[in-house]
Amino acid sequence: MSNPIRRIIERLGANVIVVLIACLIVVGGTWLFVELLDEVREGQTQHIDEWIIRATVPLREYAWLRELGRDITALGGNFVLTLLSLAVVVYLIMTRKYHAMWLVIIATSGGLALSSLLKYLIDRQRPQLTEHLSHVYTSSFPSGHSMLAAVVYLTLGSLLASIVPSRALKIYVIGLSLLVTFLVGLSRVYLGVHWPTDVLAGWTAGLVWAILCWLVARQLKRRGAIEAGRDEDADAQGAAENLTGCEAEASR
Repeated sequence: MSNPIRRIIERLGANVIVVLIACLIVVGGTWLFVELLDEVREGQTQHIDEWIIRATVPLREYAWLRELGRDITALGGNFVLTLLSLAVVVYLIMTRKYHAMWLVIIATSGGLALSSLLKYLIDRQRPQLTEHLSHVYTSSFPSGHSMLAAVVYLTLGSLLASIVPSRALKIYVIGLSLLVTFLVGLSRVYLGVHWPTDVLAGWTAGLVWAILCWLVARQLKRRGAIEAGRDEDADAQGAAENLTGCEAEASR
């Protein structure tokens, strides 16, 4: 690595690569959503959409699998996500992390507003190839369950990952958030209430929104506007104790 590049990276900080990757995902995700919307409007995805939905029909013969699909899709429903978000908000209030609380509220409510606006503007019809195994009331593109699952679970997952102490736990939390989001999207196609491209667009839009919220939270945290996690508080306390100990040794 050349010296100028090395100096730039050292000046920006050790985590600059992570931020750059996040920004690239935001740009790439936005581009993918726009491309998907353009393909859908031109009807170029209709064949593959219909083929995938028809491929799930034989799997509906199993009652236990239909019940499992409804259980999984409920994890992306408005009631479950609202209840989960409220539980986190109450926890943040009880621990006096008020800025983090507002971040969760803005991220989740903003994601819901964005999903509703996109559905209203695009107004794609729901698939009618098979019976709907779940009740639906809105238009199809993007999948609201998929998008809101990505927004809520990834936002809360990144918040939790910022306070757990080890890298393994951070990977576990983010991985679990991604898994739940993925399963919710699959369940919408299996239940026959969304085209696969609806789900892909929902995942993409939700991921972009969640990363944007994470970038904002990261910047606010660096400025001290968002409270540090327990592990960071412990590190700060440990550093202070070490400094006190060194000063005591120097005074002897």
